[in-house]
Amino acid sequence: MPRFAVLEHTGAPDDPAGLHYDLLLEQGPRCRTWRLPTIPVPGGPDVVAIELSPHRLAWLDHEAGDVSGGRGFARRIDAGAYALTAVADSEASRPVVVHITLHGERFSGELMLSKHADQWLARLAGPHTP
Repeated sequence: MPRFAVLEHTGAPDDPAGLHYDLLLEQGPRCRTWRLPTIPVPGGPDVVAIELSPHRLAWLDHEAGDVSGGRGFARRIDAGAYALTAVADSEASRPVVVHITLHGERFSGELMLSKHADQWLARLAGPHTP
């Protein structure tokens, strides 16, 4: 199963709020990554998710430390495995809805990432019951 991680990222110079979360999903030799202003709450509202450039796989094992280039501090708040459960798209090469099941210590459940126009949204459906 591919891995995921959620990092709390503080002090990033391009983040006016001073705190955000990075959701990383292992995909081949890199991690597909989204910046979240807050953590989605099971059954709660959608959270805006900004897709970032792919990150190195090393971030999946990162526990805590400075981000190179003076880009703040990142610490892992959860990690585990995930399963891709569905992908729906409007064009063959451009997914617009991605459903995954997270199996982490803190986050476990169905996560839906959906793209509307140029904006991604994240929603956590709730605990996964095997």
